[in-house]
Amino acid sequence: MTVAQEQQAKTEVLESHQALFRAMVEGRTDVLDDLLEDRFTLTHITGYVQPRDEWLAEIRSAKFRYHEIDEKNVSVELAGSTAVLISRAVFTVTIGGSRGTWSLQSTLQYRRTKGHWTVDWYRARFD
Repeated sequence: MTVAQEQQAKTEVLESHQALFRAMVEGRTDVLDDLLEDRFTLTHITGYVQPRDEWLAEIRSAKFRYHEIDEKNVSVELAGSTAVLISRAVFTVTIGGSRGTWSLQSTLQYRRTKGHWTVDWYRARFD
């Protein structure tokens, strides 16, 4: 991969990531549906590994509501058709009726399939 191709791929991953966070805040599960692999899982700060459909259902029902995601830092490393993105951000979220703000480090694996980058898995931990 040339330097220009690598930069283009990183730009595309970042655009997909920005779309992901925007869709989370907007509660757009239709957009999230397109951005997530079928086998997607989200590992929460508690260690709970949540399947894709369960997470989307919680967002749809507003049991899990993202109010704001203030990203502070992001990096992308490429390895062929996969990319690992590390993000540090402050999340303001309502979970089961309780609102809180957390500083988190998120690690996401993206996969290039059918001409665009989608999320394979997402792991969050306290930063």
